[in-house]
Amino acid sequence: MAAAAIRDQLNGLVNSMFAEGLLDDQFNQLQMLQDETNPGFVAEVITLFCEDAERLIKELSTLLDQLVVDYFKVDAYVHQLKGSSASVGAQYIKLACVKLRQFCEAKNKEGCAHALNLIRHEYYRLKVKLEMMVQLERRIQAYEGQ
Repeated sequence: MAAAAIRDQLNGLVNSMFAEGLLDDQFNQLQMLQDETNPGFVAEVITLFCEDAERLIKELSTLLDQLVVDYFKVDAYVHQLKGSSASVGAQYIKLACVKLRQFCEAKNKEGCAHALNLIRHEYYRLKVKLEMMVQLERRIQAYEGQ
């Protein structure tokens, strides 16, 4: 019974994230890959995404803080972040990455910095909810594993 109540909480959280536009349909595709043989799949992918996103955001910050910006490197890192965001359905982060890439192509340092702030904002807004999701997933696994 407890697992069912937690699952309801999890479903409510995910539905609210869709309603807010934080997630897109790609997240549904990710959830469909989780089954009895790999019950922690979504939590594992989310954890890896967060680790990767934080590393990439830090790299982008470092690059954009340089006196002379290496836009080729910035573009490579933002391309990675856009791809990983798209793979988990992090819609707003993906869209902010598109903006950053446009500013990067224009070699607009101020625009890049603004877009990176938007990415950072959207990432931390999403991260809080993803962490709640992972905690709920782990609680469900703990109940079902008993």
